[in-house]
Order: sequence, then structure tokens, then C-alpha cells
Amino acid sequence: MLLTKHKKNQAAKGGGNRLLISVTVVGSAGPIRFVVNEEELVASVTDTALKSYAREGRLPVLGSNLNDFVLYCPISGTEALSPWDMIGSFGVRNFMLCKKPQKEEKGGGDGKPVAVGITRKSSGSWKAWFNKSLNLKVSSH
Repeated sequence: MLLTKHKKNQAAKGGGNRLLISVTVVGSAGPIRFVVNEEELVASVTDTALKSYAREGRLPVLGSNLNDFVLYCPISGTEALSPWDMIGSFGVRNFMLCKKPQKEEKGGGDGKPVAVGITRKSSGSWKAWFNKSLNLKVSSH
């Protein structure tokens, strides 16, 4: 009983609403759910999601550097959320956590600037595959 009074006093002092959010990690089996204050920063939520992911022993192993990840909101389109935005400012509770694309260095160690490019795992896009499959020739008899 004393504990519930203490929690109520902390909530009154905190001033912000608490939200149950769901963070889906790309490549993982299911979302991570946890409670945050609506005034928490996106960077803090990303850090909490990575720690929860590691604590649960989920696969694939991601690491703990929050600078390697971006958080997306379904209503904001394809733009990643700014780490300095408040999580409650979007009006949604479902988010997606993605790893930033890995950069591959090309060039030698001769002191010249190194060109950096983003690597791609597949050799084509799904649009190209779809268009190619539509162009199948049908022979008439």
C-alpha cells in the first residue's frame, strides 16, 4: 500500500503521461513493449529498446550502440525520427527500429581521401523483378 502511494506521488511530480509503446526490430520475431514517459527523447527510447532486446536474448544480435540505429514512425513516412524529438509528440505508440546501412571503405591506405559507399545485399530491386515477371511472353497457337 505504501508502494502505490509512492508511485502516485512520483507520477504527480513527473508531470508527464506514461505510454505503453511497441517497438518492432527489423529481422526480429516480434515487437518489444515497454512503458515510457511521453516526454522522453527518441534517443532514450532507442537505448531502452536495445537494452530490452539484449536482455531478452533475441536474435539477431544487434549490439548496444544507439548511434547505429534509427527509429521510424509509421505516420512520418520514410524519414527517421530525430533523436531530440519527444516520443509522445507523434501521437502513435508503434515504432520500427532499423539498423543504419553499413558503409564500406573503398581505396588504399595512401593518405588520399577514401570514397565511402553503401553496400547492397541484393543485385536488383523488387520492382525490376516484378516488371520482368510481367513481361513473360505468352505464345499463341
